[in-house]
Amino acid sequence: MKENPSWKKTATAITAFLLVLCLASLLALLLPLKSSSYYIADIYQNGNLFISIPLNNNTEPRIFTITGENGCVNEIEVRPDSIGIISADCPDKLCVGQGFIRTSKLPITCLPNRLVIQLRPSEDSGDGSGDPITVPDAVSY
Repeated sequence: MKENPSWKKTATAITAFLLVLCLASLLALLLPLKSSSYYIADIYQNGNLFISIPLNNNTEPRIFTITGENGCVNEIEVRPDSIGIISADCPDKLCVGQGFIRTSKLPITCLPNRLVIQLRPSEDSGDGSGDPITVPDAVSY
């Protein structure tokens, strides 16, 4: 039985196209953006905005704790131009393993504790004149 050579060429072309598409997507996801703006970290708990933290105002690391429903606890560290979860009482601790983020490409999520940290570009010029970090107390929570 004779095979059709045009079928092999079509399959090779489709495979090459999909490979190039996957590599381009991976590069776009992993390469950092060249941006002069700085970011604001929005921390959500149970889908509600808990706090917004400008990341350009930090000259030294700051650590604070967020306690959620059923006593779940996440300890968050804010560093200059980055933020991350350093401790959590969830069983898998994947949120701690995500490390610190510096861009808005991938958020940090702690699904068992229903916590999400997303970065968004600030509308300001990044001159450091933004609001300082404000952590809500028991009254405002």
